[in-house]
Amino acid sequence: MPNYLGIDYGTKRIGLAWADELLICLPARAVPGLGCKGCWEELANEVAQRSITDLVVGYPLHMDGTEGKRVQEVDCFIEELDQRFGLPVHRVDERLTSVTARETIGGKYAAKGADKSGRVDCAAACLILQDFLNK
Repeated sequence: MPNYLGIDYGTKRIGLAWADELLICLPARAVPGLGCKGCWEELANEVAQRSITDLVVGYPLHMDGTEGKRVQEVDCFIEELDQRFGLPVHRVDERLTSVTARETIGGKYAAKGADKSGRVDCAAACLILQDFLNK
C-alpha cells in the first residue's frame, strides 16, 4: 500500500501533507525547517508513523520553467532525504503553490510571512502532493 508524504521545503518550516492508496491529500503538520533544531527527527517521526513509501518534494522553478535560486538547496535536501530514508523521492514543480495556498486559506494568512503556524506551508505541501497524484 502506498503512503505519500508531500513536502514544502523551507529553512524555517517544512510543510507536510500525506495521502494513502485512496489518493486523497490531507495536510499533516509543519516541522522545523532545515535551519532549525529537530528537523530530521521530526521528519523521521512522520515517515515512521505514517509508514511512508514515497516522498514528494516541491521543486522551485521560475515561471519560465528555469531552475530557481533555491534549486541547489533543495537538491541537497533531497540528497539527504535519500540517504536518511532510502525512499523514492519525486520532484514536483512548486510554482505558485505558496501563493495559491495563501489565497485559499485567506484571512490573516493571506499576507506573505503572516503565517507562523505553518498552515500555509502544509496547504502548499498538499498542493504539491495533489499535483503529483493527479499525474
